[in-house]
Order: sequence, then C-alpha cells, then structure tokens
Amino acid sequence: MCALPLLAACSHTGTYPAPNQGMSASSVMKTDIDRVLEAQQLEIFASLKRIAEKLYRRNPREYRRAGYDSVDAALERLFTPEHNWRLAEFGDKRGTEMIVAAFRDDFSGDRVAAYIAGLGGMIRTAYQDRTELFVMDDLDPQALYNAARNVEIAIWRLSNKRDAGGQLFLLSNAGRGNEGEPANLSYEREFGKIIAHLDFASTLVADKNHRVVVRVVQTLATAVLLPVH
Repeated sequence: MCALPLLAACSHTGTYPAPNQGMSASSVMKTDIDRVLEAQQLEIFASLKRIAEKLYRRNPREYRRAGYDSVDAALERLFTPEHNWRLAEFGDKRGTEMIVAAFRDDFSGDRVAAYIAGLGGMIRTAYQDRTELFVMDDLDPQALYNAARNVEIAIWRLSNKRDAGGQLFLLSNAGRGNEGEPANLSYEREFGKIIAHLDFASTLVADKNHRVVVRVVQTLATAVLLPVH
C-alpha cells in the first residue's frame, strides 16, 4: 500500500481542476486523507476518459447518433463538468439508471455516452459530488464500496450484453467482433485502476471514521446494481 504523502503527490491527469496544494486558507483544513481522496478521484476520471475514448473509437456510430463528427468532440461534450453527468438528451437522468439504459434494446441514443455518464454520475455521487474535500467532510465508505462493485458489474455487462440479434451492444475488449481474436487488456487495466481506487478510498474512510462496510458477493451475470447515495 502506498504511503499517504506519496499518493497525495500524484500528478494531475484528471478532467476537473486539481486540488489546491498550496498554503491557502482552504488547504490548512485538509488532512492527508482528504488529499489522497482528491488525487484518487482525479485518477478515476482520467481512467474513465481513456475508456470512453477507446469505446468511441471502437463504436464510432455512437457519437454520430449524438450528432458529433469526431471522437474529440464527443469526449469534450461528455467530460464537461458543467452538466455534472446529467446529459440533456437522457432527460437529465444520472448514475446507475443510465448504465442500465445503455444495454436496453429500445435505447436509441449514444450508448457510450449513456454508459460513461452513468459510471461518472454514480462515482461522483459516491464522493457526494465533491471534487475538493476538507476535514469536516464525511464520505460514506459503503457508497464507495458499492460503487466499486457496480463498476465490476458494468464491466461484465459491457463485455457480455447482446441485443436481440445476438450482437454485442458495444464492442470493447474483444477483437473487431470476430471470434478468436485476442482480447484488448487495456480496458481491464483502466477499469482495474478505478475499482482499486474506489476500494482503497472505502477502506481509508471506514478506518478514519471507525465504520463497518457490509461486503456483498454476487454472481456478475445476475448481479443487481447496488445503491450509491
């Protein structure tokens, strides 16, 4: 396990503004754990953006459905903090509801946007919609744990869910839809980082606040997305 000061010094690669590391009035109200959690959240969204780019490149029809003509334009729209993961074309729905929608036969929108916005909104909810944390902030370790398990379920659905015609809703870690092609493990690496950060954040918060996290074991094929409040 990395030391807290080392994790807190992680370079900023995320979408949202980096936490203030100077000696401002706000910085003196932060603990080392606050800084670690901020740095982890930035890394989570950096990984999520890389996953979104991979999915758009494999599934260009999805951003075209949303009216965009390039991966970059679609990503810029998706990773704009102003919408806070509530996209207007989805009726401002957010979180796990959109993860489910991305794999419905009757869904006609941008499935990549629905999938990524669903994950992004769920994770932001687990962090109580805070990009900056202070001593008095009290995250829920159960919500962070549940978010990690939901990411595992979302990975399974991405790799296995098929439409009525037997085709994958979204191409991802397999080859170009042909049997026997080698898997692209870069998806697993990015998802693995997200899960690891969420699990570590859950452990940090639980230890800090002397909270108990209820562990859940589900079969991924039939798993239900857990509540994240």
